[in-house]
Amino acid sequence: MRAVNLLPRDTPKKSFEAKRGVAFGAAGGAALVTVAMAALVLGASGTIQERQLVLDGLEADIAALPKPPPEDAAADAALEAEKAARIAALSEALAGRVAWDRLLREVSQVLPEDVWLTSLSSRSAAGATAVTPGAPAGTAGLVINGSTYSQSGVARFLSRLALVPGLTNVTLQSSSSAQAETGGTVVTFTMSADVRTPGAGS
Repeated sequence: MRAVNLLPRDTPKKSFEAKRGVAFGAAGGAALVTVAMAALVLGASGTIQERQLVLDGLEADIAALPKPPPEDAAADAALEAEKAARIAALSEALAGRVAWDRLLREVSQVLPEDVWLTSLSSRSAAGATAVTPGAPAGTAGLVINGSTYSQSGVARFLSRLALVPGLTNVTLQSSSSAQAETGGTVVTFTMSADVRTPGAGS
């Protein structure tokens, strides 16, 4: 019989070529990774340098700005003193302010039905002379002129007016009777009172 060789002859050659391809592929991959890492390092280095240049420019601009003048302690103290004086003056003015709307509302609430007022006059506390004799100068005053049908109406309004919390030293200045055109009697009167300012004593 004729002998036949069953072993493959090209197997060692193909195995060597395959291994060589794998080696070349690994070497190429390593080279690509190295190139990519080098590119990243160079890019990061360039970015850091650019940011450092921008930071140096900003620091130079800040250094070139003019320095603020030194604080003047004496001027600040004078300003604080002036502010405190103005606040004190405003507080004093508000403390002595008379609430005329509230006072007139209280007077209207005690006005009898048979009494009507013809005029009201007032004077402020600043530099004024008191309406009532013996009252301290500078006291705000109120003068009330009105009419009614009898002297009892005058007395009734006078007693009610004395109950108003915002008034003190309520007095009757004058009272006179006259014949009305309709045939009745009309009594005209003038009353005065001092106005209590906020913070004033009773």
